[in-house]
Amino acid sequence: MKRNYKLLLLVVLLAFASCSFTTKKFEDPDKDKLLIQLITYVLDQGHFNPQTINDDFSSEVFSDYLEQLDPFKRYFYASDIKEFEAYKLELDDQINAYDLSFFNLTHDRLLKRIEESKAMYKEVLTEPFDFSAVEEFSTDYEKLQYVDSKKDMKERWRTQLKFSTIANYDDLLSDQENAANKTSGIKTDSELEIEARGVTQRSLDELYDFIDDRQRKDWFSVYINAIVEEFDPHTFYFAPEDKDRFDVAMSGNFEGIGARLQKKMDATIVNEIISGGPAWRQNQLEVGDQIMKVRQEDEEKGINIVGMRLDDAIKFIKGPKGTNVTLTLKKVDGTVEDITITRDIVELEETYAKSSTVIKDDKKFGVINLPKFYVDFEDYNKRNAASDLKIEIERLKEEGVEGLVLDLRNNGGGSLQTVVDMGGLFIDEGPIVQVKTAGEPKEVLRDKDKSIVWDGPLVILVNELSASASEILAAAMQDYKRAIVIGSKQTYGKGTVQNVLDLNRMVRQNSNGDMGALKFTTQKFYRINGGSTQLEGVKSDVVVPDRYSYIDIGEKDQENPLEWDKIGAVDYKLWSSYYDYDTTIAKSKERMKNNEQLKLIDDNAQWVKKIRDREVYSLNYEDYKKALSINEEESKRFEKLSDYKSNLTFASLPYEMRLMDQDSVLKEKRDRWHTSLSKDVYIEEALNVLNDLKTTYDVKKVATSVKN
Repeated sequence: MKRNYKLLLLVVLLAFASCSFTTKKFEDPDKDKLLIQLITYVLDQGHFNPQTINDDFSSEVFSDYLEQLDPFKRYFYASDIKEFEAYKLELDDQINAYDLSFFNLTHDRLLKRIEESKAMYKEVLTEPFDFSAVEEFSTDYEKLQYVDSKKDMKERWRTQLKFSTIANYDDLLSDQENAANKTSGIKTDSELEIEARGVTQRSLDELYDFIDDRQRKDWFSVYINAIVEEFDPHTFYFAPEDKDRFDVAMSGNFEGIGARLQKKMDATIVNEIISGGPAWRQNQLEVGDQIMKVRQEDEEKGINIVGMRLDDAIKFIKGPKGTNVTLTLKKVDGTVEDITITRDIVELEETYAKSSTVIKDDKKFGVINLPKFYVDFEDYNKRNAASDLKIEIERLKEEGVEGLVLDLRNNGGGSLQTVVDMGGLFIDEGPIVQVKTAGEPKEVLRDKDKSIVWDGPLVILVNELSASASEILAAAMQDYKRAIVIGSKQTYGKGTVQNVLDLNRMVRQNSNGDMGALKFTTQKFYRINGGSTQLEGVKSDVVVPDRYSYIDIGEKDQENPLEWDKIGAVDYKLWSSYYDYDTTIAKSKERMKNNEQLKLIDDNAQWVKKIRDREVYSLNYEDYKKALSINEEESKRFEKLSDYKSNLTFASLPYEMRLMDQDSVLKEKRDRWHTSLSKDVYIEEALNVLNDLKTTYDVKKVATSVKN
């Protein structure tokens, strides 16, 4: 409470103190100092795990900041870094004193080096590349050393640009070979090389146009985030425009393709497909895809967004409802393809729970898909995930289902209260999760309602992208032995919660303009057995491979995650039933061992990992093409993955059938969902488990009755 009181008091104090931060200079430097004051104070007083800003902290900020400014080490020289290193252990003192000397030095030097690089890349691209020469290129930029001379810098640019150009050359050559009319307009290899260099130059010209548009405040946000991200990977400063975009992304109420994107080094990566949106309906865009180019429907050529700011890239991807946008994608397996998506208003309805019935071995089971733990934060009594799930279960019970699959795959979480209420649907009463706020004792959140909505067999499906609230529910049901969890080796491992603070609220009578907002971690979740879901996630009872099995995609793969720890368990009583979970789990594991589809999925996941981990590429076209051909040939063995189909038929509930009579879009959505369920080997195994649980229930109940 003491820290929370101090945080509240800060609002009052700054209301009177803000008058001392009104002096305006060039690009408003005092606003920057005020921003550092606000952010460091809030993080010190409100973050779950405040960091000591010392020499070690300074060293980490120094390294991470320079890596973000120049990830490919093609701007700064070794002499620049040597000059910067005088500040390596001084940044803590500068942060505490609100001193901007290091930022000002690096910012000015970066702008100078960027300007020099413009002439350099253009000079390199005036000379043809020799694709017959034997040389290699490494994409492991972390191992690169900063160069000492302009000659070395030009050579670095040459190899990087040759790597880009050889890919363009291969695309042009392939397009020519695949052209319907091969007798007209055939270009020589030399002409194709010139054209490929032109493509590379246009991409860089576009990139530098956007770099030139960046203002000092944009670069300062990079510096601020290098500081705050040392606290944990979910703490982030939103500049005013970023905060607006964050609000739109959180609400999902926008016109666009319905995908959330993130920046990774120079790439724009898809990290979520919004259920029900245009990309979801189109069904070709996937999590992990890199968007390389964006083309509007009235344009002949797309704009290269590699290296572009994320917010600038999004401006090209978003657009009015009904317009088409073509995206050039680099898939997770390395293949490149174009897809066209018709923009629309993103449908929020598909973020809600939906259910289906299915017959297996003369038994009817229910499947519920829950994409998010949604809630109206202004009025909890309005529609939320827990109340919707209860309604869906009641509807399935009316249909006479004998078991239930709750699908939490790709569910990134949401409201904590809905998790508690949702857990209560499956147990009579008891603790669901423990929560610890910085500086305060733990709090145990309980289900106090003795009623049980579903007391039958329950299977929960998860994967590596099941996070936060999904992990809390799966963990609680696992601890109670109330459900069998099937899925990835472990879930995402995000056991923290963040608050977003509007920094303008902390400065009254502010004449410095919009201060933006800070998202920072304030709480940690713990299982009722005392363990944290942080890093470790939830370990499935039955582990099944998927395409993400070997990709670094979880919390443990991020920088500066909070550590796993343990607190005391709370008293809870295991679920009392006739179901034989141990026997059922053993039978499922045995089936998984012999499942050919899962073996192929695992092989594919390992192959994808191998492709993604490759760091050295030949710049000799003959060798380059040979490697591509080998990849294409290897990929053919995985084509039958999409041909898999079970003999199961899924059906909507009666109320939804009536709605579909009036709504063809809803019918299309549900038909597609049912088709995907019938091709889903994980759903099929979940139903096998439900069937086994039902069988063990009957056997154990008879055995217990005889014994009694």
